[in-house]
Formats: sequence, C-alpha cells, structure tokens
Amino acid sequence: MSDHLSILSEKAIQLLKSLISTPSFSRDESATADLIAEFLQERGIETQRIGNNVVARNKHFDSSKLTVLLNSHHDTVKPNAQYTRDPFSPDIEDGKLYGLGSNDAGGCLVSLIATFLHFHPKSDLAYNVMLAATAEEEISGSGGVELITPHLPPIDCALVGEPTKLDLAVAERGLMVLDCVAQGQAGHAARNEGINALELALDDIQWIRNHQFAHVSDLLGACKMTVTVIETPNKAHNVIPAECKFVVDVRVNELYSFEEILEEIRSNISATITPRSFRLRSTSIAADHPLVQGGIKMGRNPYGSPTTSDKALMPFPALKTGPGDSARSHSANEYIYIDEIRGGIEHYIHLIEHLQQSSS
Repeated sequence: MSDHLSILSEKAIQLLKSLISTPSFSRDESATADLIAEFLQERGIETQRIGNNVVARNKHFDSSKLTVLLNSHHDTVKPNAQYTRDPFSPDIEDGKLYGLGSNDAGGCLVSLIATFLHFHPKSDLAYNVMLAATAEEEISGSGGVELITPHLPPIDCALVGEPTKLDLAVAERGLMVLDCVAQGQAGHAARNEGINALELALDDIQWIRNHQFAHVSDLLGACKMTVTVIETPNKAHNVIPAECKFVVDVRVNELYSFEEILEEIRSNISATITPRSFRLRSTSIAADHPLVQGGIKMGRNPYGSPTTSDKALMPFPALKTGPGDSARSHSANEYIYIDEIRGGIEHYIHLIEHLQQSSS
C-alpha cells in the first residue's frame, strides 16, 4: 500500500474508533454527525448539516458535470443482550476492530470518507464527488436519505456503503410490511358459538406460508413472505377472539411491483390488509454501468441482495458495496478487520477512478 493510502487508512481507523465510542442509535445521531462534520472541517472541507446528516462536495465542484454520491450511514441498532464486550469500546485485537456499528456500517462509512478525502482536492475530475453521511438507515426513517435528497444537486449515480465483502450488490429486494386483521365474532369457548378470528388468521397464514409467486428473479430469487407477529386482544382463556392481527414481512424481487403483490395476496386471504408504505421498493443497477463494470474488472462478483438499504430510497442508479460481512451485522461483539477497511478504501478509489475514466 502506498504511503498516501496508508495515511488515509489510519485516518479512517481513528475516525471509526471515535464513532464507535459515541452512541448513535437511530433518531439520536447528533453526536456522531458532529464528529463527522468536525473531522471534515478540520481538513478544510466545507460541510452542510441537514438534520443529523452531513453532506460535502469536492473542492472544485462544477455544476455542469455529472455527480457521483458516496453514501453510508452512521446510525446503529442497539446492542443485543448477548454482548460480552463493551459495545462502545473500540478495541483492536488480532487484527479486528470491535464495537457497535464497526461492521454495519462504520467500516464502509469511514472508507468512503477516506475515498472522498482522496478525490476532494483534485481539479481534473470528470465527475463531481459528493459525500453524504446519513442517519436513520437502520429504521428506514424519513430523516436520512429522503431528507437530504431535495437539497442535493442532480445525482447521476451513487455508491452505497454496506458490508458486502466488497462484492457488488447490483439488485436489492424491496420490503413491504403488511398489517393484517382477521375479523370473527366473539363467543364463549365452552359453547358452539362465535367465529374464531384466530382460526381465520391461521388459514390465511397457511396460504401465505405455502404460496409461491410465479416470477423468479435470476438475481434475487423468488419473492418471500414471512408472518412475524400474531396477536389477539383476548386476556381470558374462555373467550372466542373476535379479532386477530398479524404482520407479514414481504420481500419483493424486481419483477413485481408492490401493487401487483398486494393484489395477489388480497385475492387469496380473508383478512383486511393495510400496507405500511410503498417506500422501500426493489432496485437494480444496469450490469453495464461503469461502477459495476469497474468492480467486475477487479474480480468482484455481482449478486442480488436479500436485505434492504438506503439504496431503495434513491431516485438514481446506486451500487451497494463495501468492506465487512453482512453476517456480522447486528451480531454480538460486532467487529471489522482492519485490513478490510484498508481494502475498502482501495476498492472505492478504483471504482471512482473507473467511473471517471468512463466519461473520457
């Protein structure tokens, strides 16, 4: 690794240690937004603060040029009960940097920030390079990417930093959450009366469990439905429930719209269905896009991601890729390898360089 990249890596690691030490649960990320803004400002970079989001432009930003956005999030989930380490202690052991958010998505974020530092002073860029360190990704909140998008210049494409082992998540399943209510009629459990809403719900759930949507994606596979919550208002054991609520997590491939999926479900179950939102739609980026081609030339594999990220909220092509392993996300004693951060910086720089060259 060159001296320049070594310096960028050290800066990135020190920033990540500071971020790990600072709690940043979704909707409460002000302190880490301050840290990121101060880190950039100390290096002479102007920043824009929009809520708990930090945005910056390259020094020689030219509105007549196309723009690539570098994005990752600085919020985290809360540590789960199985932690045996202090989740806010950024300890390095055996080449691993431990701490809450180190893998998801701190390693990606600081690698992108280091990449931005690399390109920021250059005056001969074919693409502008913008940075957006955003909030509320873990809860798909409206105070993150959606909040900043109206304040951005036109964006041609984006790199979204999430742990993918540096492979290329060119497509991503959409997420639609359905609140369902089965309606029955109350009665006494000892007598043959009433209509059991729980049994009606179980019939619907059985259909949901067994149903297969016809169109299967080469990248994302089949659409998937999972019932994750079920409840009745009953407290007494001897009352036939008149109502049963259940929640369905629906992961949708790029071959269906949410509206098509919803219509097929409504046609086959008796419960009333209310979708929470249509915001997190499935997305894909063209296989011949320069960002994707740049990754392939580096030996990285394109694939379809089963998980949803801020990529779903972007109205422009975006490639999800980054250091770390998604399997470690939200796990106890979360960590990222130091070498993964260094590799992430090189990975992102090469992708941006390929994008710059593609326009010449």
